[in-house]
Amino acid sequence: MAATPGSEAQRIAQLDQAALCNWFAALDPSDLGRMIHDWTYWARGDQRPPKGEWRTWFVMAGRGFGKTRMVAEYVRSAAEADGSLRIALVSATLHEARSVMVEGESGLLAIAPAEQRPTWEPSLKRLAWPNGAIAKIYAASEPEALRGPEHHLAWADEIAKWEKGVDAWDNLMMTMRLGEEPRIVATTTPRAVPLVRRLLKEQGVAISRGAMAANRAHLPDSFVSSMQDVYGKARLGRQELLGEFLEDAEDALWTRGLIERCRVSPSRMREGLGEGFPCFSGPPPAPPVKGRGGFNRIVIGVDPPASKGGDACGIVVVGKGSDGNAYVLADHSVKGCSPEGWARAVATAALAWNADRVVAEANNGGDMVISTLQAADVTMPVKKVSASSGKVARAEPVAALYEAGKAFHAGAFPELEDELCGLISGGGYEGPGRSPDRADALVWAMSELMLGKRVNEPRVRIL
Repeated sequence: MAATPGSEAQRIAQLDQAALCNWFAALDPSDLGRMIHDWTYWARGDQRPPKGEWRTWFVMAGRGFGKTRMVAEYVRSAAEADGSLRIALVSATLHEARSVMVEGESGLLAIAPAEQRPTWEPSLKRLAWPNGAIAKIYAASEPEALRGPEHHLAWADEIAKWEKGVDAWDNLMMTMRLGEEPRIVATTTPRAVPLVRRLLKEQGVAISRGAMAANRAHLPDSFVSSMQDVYGKARLGRQELLGEFLEDAEDALWTRGLIERCRVSPSRMREGLGEGFPCFSGPPPAPPVKGRGGFNRIVIGVDPPASKGGDACGIVVVGKGSDGNAYVLADHSVKGCSPEGWARAVATAALAWNADRVVAEANNGGDMVISTLQAADVTMPVKKVSASSGKVARAEPVAALYEAGKAFHAGAFPELEDELCGLISGGGYEGPGRSPDRADALVWAMSELMLGKRVNEPRVRIL
């Protein structure tokens, strides 16, 4: 593979004394001052925009590669060239958008020459260039804020950190409707989250990759040395420094390969459990499913959110087949609902699947879980379970069921599976969002069906 071309600055720095003198002699003195802000002089070949047609430029590279500077320079060049541009600057939070994209050492204020420096208006969350171009900052944690605006260009920073990544990206895409060729430039250090995997496969996406070593000339020796000594040969170093996309987290309880081996089709389910098997992974059916197919029991696991508008309420349906194995049948998890809202979703799923029992974690609300479900007309037995150990510790024996060929997925459940693959043996979570709510709901349901008295909290029945 050919080496990536270095910058013009690097080429000049490598000249011998005679050649360097000749270069200076041929240079117009007025150009010396402009070089400081001339990105064509400083940019490496791997920091330049991709050639050809693209709608999204996805820069996935290691830390220290120079992602922020290269994209800030791209945005600056576009804004200075066209005063009509409307630009979106989207980061995980408003604070990060301001501190990195706008005010950071490689941000839009720092890289601009004095005569073309934009004016930062914090109260309006807006940058205004002298020629009329305008950029506004947005937080990916607030996807609804992207409803309404229209843009020619967007910079999406560190998208693997976005808590509501897919929702924020979809809303951002719908704002890109100004001009003939609206474009998004996205940057990130790679992580196996849904949005990153999606962009790696999507049409119209030009991908740039790179490692920290490419920017070695602009990094302190002590930093590079310490990073290589501590992380150079570790998996974290491959991801964070080399910019490699590693699909499965190290020591993950579930891997993509394991889940694929445990995925079964509706036809196989019907062959094994009978024609009555109600295989679906979407919204609850209407009218409700009357039969059980080949299931001896059906349980719904619930992981309630701690607060309204916070994490999702995990609602996962699991059945125990006549063959003695467990099958994940549906993921009916909901986000942003009031207690009455998520309880109603549980009640609807319970009715649809003719479930035997609801198993609900009570740590984040205690008896409120029971009373809320009661108000929603869940008349079947409800088992209130309290977590005496961490999510990962509870999940380990359930993951063992998959390894033993005793647990299966009846269809595909992308969001649930992303969370499962983020649970790390020994503790930790590296999946999407702040908490594996769907995965935790699955663990409660699987434990109830398959692990007997390992989860032995008292049973509470709603009369």
